[in-house]
Formats: sequence, structure tokens, C-alpha cells
Amino acid sequence: MAKYECVIGLEVHIELRTKTKIFCDCPADHGGEPNTRCCPVCMGMPGTLPVLNKQVVDFAARAGMILNCEIAHFSKMDRKNYFYPDLPKAYQISQLDHPLCEHGYIDINVGGEEKRIGITRIHIEEDAGKLVHTDSGSGADCNRCGVPLIEIVSEPDIRSAAQAKAYLERLRELVRWVGVSDCQMETGSMRCDVNLSIRPVGDTNLYTRTEIKNLNSLKHIVAAIDAEKARQIDETEAGRELVQETRRYDPEKDKTYSMRVKENANDYRYFPDPDLVPIYLTDEDHARLRAMIPDLPEERLAKYTGEYKLPEATAKTLCDEPKLANLYQEAVQSVKQPKLLANLMLADSDAAAIPAAVWAELTNLCAENKINRSAPAKLLEAFRETGKEIAVLVKELGLEQVQDTGLLNSIADEVIAANPKAVADFKSGKQAAIQALMGQIMKRTKGAANPAEATALLKEKLSKL
Repeated sequence: MAKYECVIGLEVHIELRTKTKIFCDCPADHGGEPNTRCCPVCMGMPGTLPVLNKQVVDFAARAGMILNCEIAHFSKMDRKNYFYPDLPKAYQISQLDHPLCEHGYIDINVGGEEKRIGITRIHIEEDAGKLVHTDSGSGADCNRCGVPLIEIVSEPDIRSAAQAKAYLERLRELVRWVGVSDCQMETGSMRCDVNLSIRPVGDTNLYTRTEIKNLNSLKHIVAAIDAEKARQIDETEAGRELVQETRRYDPEKDKTYSMRVKENANDYRYFPDPDLVPIYLTDEDHARLRAMIPDLPEERLAKYTGEYKLPEATAKTLCDEPKLANLYQEAVQSVKQPKLLANLMLADSDAAAIPAAVWAELTNLCAENKINRSAPAKLLEAFRETGKEIAVLVKELGLEQVQDTGLLNSIADEVIAANPKAVADFKSGKQAAIQALMGQIMKRTKGAANPAEATALLKEKLSKL
């Protein structure tokens, strides 16, 4: 194995998160009974005409920008012709010689070694349907036909399974960060084809490659690369000639198997799609789209730990979910305690569904001791049920903290008088007794007492007894 190195290029298909498909108004999300989310356009019926979804172009360009690509001012759509049961019109609309994005790169770090992986191109295309196999037979589900994709094609710069994994993890992080896809490999919205060849270490030539199709987990991608590398080495060492072909990976047997001889571009008989006009993006379009690119995750992380003084673990948790990070970034502009905001958001299981203005208001109410720290959960539950303003809910639920020192004084005196055992326990050194007294104060104020003020007041009164 040490005599040889891998030469790997990856083709990554990513579904874009548009509401509708690329050439029609059918819904683009997953689900639905088979063949209920398709129409004559996405099934390519005779006489139908496709209309390009503008948001597909915007999303693809934004992905290209965060991957350091050049965005074309002119690109066009082409027909890629092939026959397969899940492609009812027998061609796929894609891009051949004028893709939307070219010449990008991703920087990765594996084992402390920095490496730049080039991106040849990113083009837009439509997804095909899928075959469904059951005991009673096979069928074609066309719901996925026409779902918008970008295909991200890397240069053959990857030399190991570890580098491929690091590249895909970084790619997924960046594409999710700009909000154009959820990149969930388990649902098929991110899929990968691996092109792999081997050569003697030190050789710079490119040799016969194979393509491993439709890998949808990082674990399987790593295993498939290792298995195919071992197979090619065995074949080479045995003196057998490798052929260019498409293979599949069987995770149960940890082996790759031949599917078909690899096609070349001329086998697909590409030609410009006659029903779609070229895509023109102006300098103004480029500027508009570039303005929508947020800070990189590492820049946001540095800002959270530096400017906002968040613990690194808290900052990383926020940055792991782009929607949550963007929500925090919006809300934090209106609060005085960024750490409190982060803690409140991370304590909620569906924080991203709450508007930034609500998070800011809750944070400020807590910071100003107008509500106690247990109130936000109650207010969020009521907000989800009613949609009422937070200020209204605070009054309706009686959650505004008691700020009247005279009233707290009176209640504290009543609680001390009514609980002689707890008072005696406290005087004998049992500090926990004060919690019982605090519980009585909170009960009498229906949770509206400021815990810090009430505790301090109790301790002051008890110390004088």
C-alpha cells in the first residue's frame, strides 16, 4: 500500500432549498405519496415548456461565492441525454461548457497539514426521480424529478480518505452557512460520487480512474475509498489492466462492484436546451448576491468569543447551526448581555422559530430584573400558542417581578413568622433552610419576587433575629 497514492476527485450533488422546483411550481421539499408532487413540466411531457426558477441561480451563485469561485456573467442550460427508468423525459437539463461558477477552492486541515483543494466548477441542474423496489415489483417515483441541484466538481487534488472527509465536512459547513441547502446526507440532499485512481508515490501522471456512485454518508465514503484503493492496487500488482467504469460500494461486504463501463461526455449527446434562454448576471447582480454572504463561521466564532465574551463551547454550539447563529447575530444588536441571550436561546429546543426581536426583549427583561430567569420558558410557550406581544403576556401571566421593596419586606416578615422551624434550622447553621423560606416567598408572590433581592432581604432579617 505504501508504494501507491490515491488521486481523488469528488462530484458532490446538493439539493437547493427553494420552495418550488427548478422549472415548474411543484413543491421541491421531500415527502408526499409517490408521484403526487410532479406535473407535466417536471416529467417532460410533450408540449410543455420549462421556466427557470430565478432563486436557483441566486442560491447557486451564493454557494459559488463562499467557495471562492468566479461567477459567470453568461451561462446557459444544456440537455444531457440518457435513458433510465427514473428519468421520464430521457434527458436531464444541466450545464456543460458554460457553468455558472468556476475556479474555486476549499482549504482543509488534516493532521495539522494545511491543503488547498481546487473546485473545477459548480453547475446547476435538475434531479431525476428514483426507483422504488418492493417484494411485489419495482416502480418509479417522479416526485424528485426537477428538484434543483448544484453539482460541485473538485480538482483531483485529494490524496486520502481523510482528506476527502475533511473536504466534504468543510464543504457542507460552508454551503449550509449561506442557507442554500440543509446538506443532509441521510435524506439525500447531499450525495457524492468518488472518482479514484492510483499511481506510484512520486509519479505525477494520471491513470485509469473509476467512479463510485451515489454515496450518502461520510462513513461510507471513507470506507469506499479505502476499499477501491485496495482493489486497484491488487489488480495492478497482479498485472491486470484497470478499466474506466462506474462502480457501486456494498457496505456489508466492504467491496466495490462494477455497474457499467464509464460514459464520456460525447456519449450523452449534449446540446443547448432550445427552450431556455441564456443566464445573464450583471455586476449589480454579483454585488447584490455578495452582500448576502455572511461572515465565515470561524470569523463569527472569533467575534462571539472575543467581542461578546461567550465561552468557546457556547459559541461553537451557536455556530454549528447557521440559522441559529444568524438569529443570535440579529438579536444581539439589541441587548446589553450577549451571554444571557445565548444561554436563553440554547435552553430552548426550537429557538430558531422565535423572532430575534422576541429573544432580545426576553433577554432585556431578565437583565433588568423585570422578570425572573424561570419566566422566559413560560412566556415562550404562551407566545407560541397565542402570538401575543411579550409585554402583554408578562402582565396576563403575572410574571412581572415585584420591585416594591416595602411589599417584599412585609411578605418576608410574614414568611419568617409563619415558619419557625425553618428559622430555627437556619439559626443552627443549616443554610439550606433559607431555600424553604424562599419557596414560601415565591409562592406568595406567584413567582414574581426577584430571587436575588428576596434572598438578600431574608438573610438580612434572619441575621438580626
